[in-house]
Amino acid sequence: MAVVIDTVSGRAARPRHPEKQNRPETPILRKPEWLRVRAPGSPGYNATRDIVKGNGLVTVCEEAACPNIGECWSKSHATMMIMGEICTRACAFCNVATGKPNALDPTEPARVADAVAKMGLKHVVITSVDRDDLADGGAAHFAAVVRAIRAASPGTTVEILTPDFLRKPVEAVHAVIDARPDVFNHNLETVPRLYLPIRPGARYYNSLRLLERVKERDPGQFTKSGIMVGLGEAKEEVMQVMDDMRSAGVDFITIGQYLQPTRRHAPIDRFVHPDEFRAYEEIARAKGFLVVSASPLTRSSHHADEDFARLQAARRAREAAA
Repeated sequence: MAVVIDTVSGRAARPRHPEKQNRPETPILRKPEWLRVRAPGSPGYNATRDIVKGNGLVTVCEEAACPNIGECWSKSHATMMIMGEICTRACAFCNVATGKPNALDPTEPARVADAVAKMGLKHVVITSVDRDDLADGGAAHFAAVVRAIRAASPGTTVEILTPDFLRKPVEAVHAVIDARPDVFNHNLETVPRLYLPIRPGARYYNSLRLLERVKERDPGQFTKSGIMVGLGEAKEEVMQVMDDMRSAGVDFITIGQYLQPTRRHAPIDRFVHPDEFRAYEEIARAKGFLVVSASPLTRSSHHADEDFARLQAARRAREAAA
């Protein structure tokens, strides 16, 4: 049974989604067989949890209720979520808590870097909440985390999944790009027509322009973006998003099934069959993406280490064929 409006654990009881209190409830559809996953609890999962908790870190795996947490944490693949666990946005699909964030913690970059070193990660994904309250959207903090990881674990490749930095100075975006992550990811999330009900605090073309700016400033940096399906989009709209991404130079696209966190989040329009995901994958490859990940359980950081190796190999192959 889904919780209507859950509370944020470890604190005085308060709703996780106060902005959704007055939204109408919608039923949560029963998952088809292809979306069933095992409950977490392996020794590897517990070891990862202990390091995350011991370093006082937040992960998007937990905050966003990712269905792949058991698999990823068993392999020490935890996606760190920086700048707190409270987001200034109220996206209709997202399970991260909404509210007024706390001040940035200047010790966080070092703590994240220490956890990465302790886990012995070859590849790490760093994401964050939106911080519209900050003058630079948290760009300097993001860059500091990347630099700290480089210093503590020089052999680790770094992938970032950033906010859109909407209405922030372009210098803020440049600061993140200039930190030289190996992969710069920003998700478009859905098709333009659905932005107002699904991603009301964002602007589709601003997000697209962010990805384009990365390539303009550092052409060698890999760029990545993803969308969810099952929100009511049409196939033709998904293909247009693919074309827009390729026009912005995006190297890697992820496509996954939207899963409704609570009864007051955006409802699922339908569960997209695995065969449709395979068709999307074929179309995306034909459009020129270096790497495509499309499946019901695909998420931005799922199998990120393996996918980074695929990105490198695909680029080498394309350059050799040129």
